[in-house]
Amino acid sequence: MSHLYPYQDKTLSPKERARDLVARMTVEECAGQTIFGAAAVERLGLKSYNWWNEALHGVARAGTATVFPQAIGMAATFDPQMIGQAAEIIATEARAKYNACQACGDYGIYKGLTFWSPNVNIFRDPRWGRGQETFGEDPTLTALLGTAFVRGLQGDGPVMKAAACAKHFAVHSGPEPLRHKFDAQATPRDMAETYLPAFKALCDAGVEGFMGAYNRLNGEPCCGSRRLIQTLLRDDWGFDGYFTSDCWAIADFHQYHGITATAIDSLALALNAGCDLNCGQTYELMLTALTEGVINEETLRESVVRLMTTRIRLGMLDESTPYDDIPYEVVDCDEHRRYNREVARRSLVLLKNDGLLPLRPEGIKRVAVIGPNAAALTPLLGNYHGTCNQAHTVLEAVRDALPDARVFYAHGCSLVAPHLHEPGYTGDGLSEVKAQCALADVVILVTGLDETIEGEEGANRDSDGDRPDLYLPEPQRLLAKTVLACGKPVVLVNFTGSAVDFAEADAANAIIQGWYPGAMGGAAVADLLFGAFSPSGRLPVTFYRQSNTLPDFTHYAMEGRTYKYLREEPLYPFGFGLGYSTFAFSELSVASADFRAGDELVCSVQVTNTGSVAAEEVVQFYLRDDEAGVRVPRHKLCGVSRVSLPPGARAQMTMTIPADAFCVVDDDGSSRWECGTFTVFAGGCQPEPHSERLYGSTCAAAQVVMK
Repeated sequence: MSHLYPYQDKTLSPKERARDLVARMTVEECAGQTIFGAAAVERLGLKSYNWWNEALHGVARAGTATVFPQAIGMAATFDPQMIGQAAEIIATEARAKYNACQACGDYGIYKGLTFWSPNVNIFRDPRWGRGQETFGEDPTLTALLGTAFVRGLQGDGPVMKAAACAKHFAVHSGPEPLRHKFDAQATPRDMAETYLPAFKALCDAGVEGFMGAYNRLNGEPCCGSRRLIQTLLRDDWGFDGYFTSDCWAIADFHQYHGITATAIDSLALALNAGCDLNCGQTYELMLTALTEGVINEETLRESVVRLMTTRIRLGMLDESTPYDDIPYEVVDCDEHRRYNREVARRSLVLLKNDGLLPLRPEGIKRVAVIGPNAAALTPLLGNYHGTCNQAHTVLEAVRDALPDARVFYAHGCSLVAPHLHEPGYTGDGLSEVKAQCALADVVILVTGLDETIEGEEGANRDSDGDRPDLYLPEPQRLLAKTVLACGKPVVLVNFTGSAVDFAEADAANAIIQGWYPGAMGGAAVADLLFGAFSPSGRLPVTFYRQSNTLPDFTHYAMEGRTYKYLREEPLYPFGFGLGYSTFAFSELSVASADFRAGDELVCSVQVTNTGSVAAEEVVQFYLRDDEAGVRVPRHKLCGVSRVSLPPGARAQMTMTIPADAFCVVDDDGSSRWECGTFTVFAGGCQPEPHSERLYGSTCAAAQVVMK
C-alpha cells in the first residue's frame, strides 16, 4: 500500500510522522488534543483518545485484571527482574483489554495505553498515605525497580507495548490534605541525593511520560515550572516524551496556590513551561488563551507534536501492530495468576520468628483465624487496583491448607471503629475471640489497614489519606492484647502499605508484614505459614518506633529520615527480613589495584547457606564514605542480587558498583568525586549493629581507596 501522507509512513521516525500530522491540523484541532479526553480528527484518521489510565500493580479501574501486590509489596521483593516480568504481564493484559475495547468502539477513560505509572516518589515519611504506591524510601532501589517496571511495560520492540509515566515530578510525598496548596522546600543537596535520582534513572531508561506533582517546589508549581520541565527534564536530561499535569493540578495554581489570578493565567504558565497535557479542564480555554496572546501557536503545536509522537510510538496510526492478536483470554489467566502468587510470596517479609514457623499441618487440629483483615478482600488490593477474577484471603487459604483441621474465624473488631455492631460497645467482639483462642492450638491474627484508611486525599471514607501515628488503630491494639493474653502461640499477619509500630502486638511469636499482597495474597501467606517456601522479602522502608524522633511531616529535609540519615534505632530497619534458613557472607573482594575517580568498582562476595533448608537470599551491597568532607549518608545501598541455595551450598556473587555511587553532593546540589577511603559491605541486611543483631549474621566488608 502506498502512503498518501508522511505521517502514515512507518519508515519515518515517530517524531517526523508527528510533525507532519500536526502540520495538517487546524489550531482548533490542536487545542483539542491537549485535554486528557482528546478529540477525534476523523479527516486525518485520528480517533478520540483518553490518556488517563493506571497500572500501578496491574491494569486498574477497567474491570478484571491480574492484581499484583501493591507497589510497596513489589518493592519488598528487592527483585528488578521479577518486577520487570510483572510489568510485562501488565502490558500484555493492557493490550488485550485495549484490543477488546477498540473492537467495541469504546475509547473512554481507563481504556487506553498510556499508563500513569510507576510512582517513583521517595517514601520519606511513614505517615504518608500514598507511600504504598512507591517503591520505598531508597533512591537506588526505587531506580532499579522503576527502571525494570518501565522496560517491562513499554517493551523493546519498534512499537511500544504500552507507555509508562514517571510520577509525581519532583518531590511529592505528602501531606495529602495540603497537596493542592503546599510548598515543599527541598535543598539542592536533598534534591540531588534523594528526590531526583529515580526520576533521572527512568528518563535514562526511556520512560515515555512524566507527570507533575500537585505541590509547589521551592515556590514554583511543579506543573508550571519551566526550571523543572524544560531546563532540567528536557534540556539537561534529554527527555523526549510527553509531560502531563496531575489531575486538576493546573487549576490549583489560581484556586489554591495563589500563583496566578485566573484560569487563563494558569494555562499560560503551564503550557509555556512545557506541560503538554492537562488532566483536568483548564486547557479547554486554549483558544481563548491564544486569542488573548498569553500563549502562541508555535508552543501549542510543539506540545501536540510530543503528544502525537507518543501515540505513534504506540502504533495508533498504523494499520496493524505486533500486539493486535493478543486475545482477551490472557487477562488474569492461570499463567498470570501463578506468577502473581510468586510475586506475592517474595513480597512477604518475616519480621519475627521465635521458632513457631513454619507451622506443621499434621500437628494442628484446631486453628483460630482472627482479625478484621482475615476474611476481607479490600486489604489484599491496596489502591489503584483492578478487579480480581478470583482472590484468596488468609482465612480461605488456611482452610485450604488444613482440610482436616477445625478452622475457627472471628472478625474480632472493626478496622477503626470502637465496636463491631450498631448499636454496640467497645470490645463487643472480644468474648468470641477469647472463646476461640481457648480452643485453638495456634492463632493467626490478621490486622492492618486498607485503602479506606491510608491512601490518596479525597479517595478515602475513613481518613484524609495520611496516618496520625504509626500504631495500629486502637480497636486492633485491644484485639491483639486480648489474643496474646490467652497464652496460645500467635502469628501476626499485618496488611498495611506503610510502617507500623506493633506495640502490644510485637509480643507475637511470629510477625509477617504482608503489605497489600494482591489477589493471591492469602494463598502466599498460607504458603509461608506452612513452609512451602522460605520467605525472602526485605523491608523497602524503615519501620520506625512511635517514639523515634521523626521530623515534622511538612519538613522535606532528609536529616533524621530513612535509614541513610536516621540517628536513632528503629523498630525494624530498612533491608531487614528473616527466612527459614541462615546465610553467612565472607571473602568480600574488590578489584581496586588502581581505583580512580570515575571508575566503576567490581566486587564479589562468598554467600553460604548455613541453615538446614533450601532458601533464597537477597544479597545487599552498601557503600560508606569514610573520609567525606561534606554530609553524606551513614551508608547507602548500591546494588542487590538474589541467590537460591540448598543447605550447605555456597555461591560467589559479583556486583558492579556504578561510578556515581562514589560521588559526594555539595550544598548547591552539584556532584563530584572526593578521593579517599570507602568501605564496601555485602550481606543480608544493613551494615550496622541493630540490623545484624536482628538478622543474625554480619556483613562482609572491604576497604577501597579512590585515588
